[in-house]
Amino acid sequence: MCKGLSSLPSSCLERAKDLRVKLSHLAETHHKHKSQDGKALQDLETLLNNKSALQAFHGFLRSEFSEENLEFWLACEEYRVSPSNLQKTKSSSIYSQFINPDAPQEVNLDAETREALMGVTDSLCADTFNEAQQRIYNLMAKDSFPRFLRSNHRMEAIKAF
Repeated sequence: MCKGLSSLPSSCLERAKDLRVKLSHLAETHHKHKSQDGKALQDLETLLNNKSALQAFHGFLRSEFSEENLEFWLACEEYRVSPSNLQKTKSSSIYSQFINPDAPQEVNLDAETREALMGVTDSLCADTFNEAQQRIYNLMAKDSFPRFLRSNHRMEAIKAF
């Protein structure tokens, strides 16, 4: 017949309690790390600010032949911080690469936003592309980023954090 825990020496009981505490702590720590990884990847902005995770996202988009939105967003970020004497050249490049209807990597902008951009070619400033960039960001956040989270490329991004 089983006599229960009372029949064990007290040193065994203390050791078992210590092990339980340590295992509980390890499980809690593991859970925290997993949830932090998940939180990091639930936020597109955080992913875009992490170079390695950004590369994983770019690789995913390239595999789907849809990297133009990310490349446009990155070009707008570069434009925003460029010196004013280079803005004309950079904006021209952005227009020809992403905005014009026959652009090689045309992004999906509504007609109103596209026309507004075409109208400001003479009065450029650091936030010329802000509205278009925000629209593309929202498109990535609602469309391509959720698909990325369900893809195998997600593991590359998790390793980056």
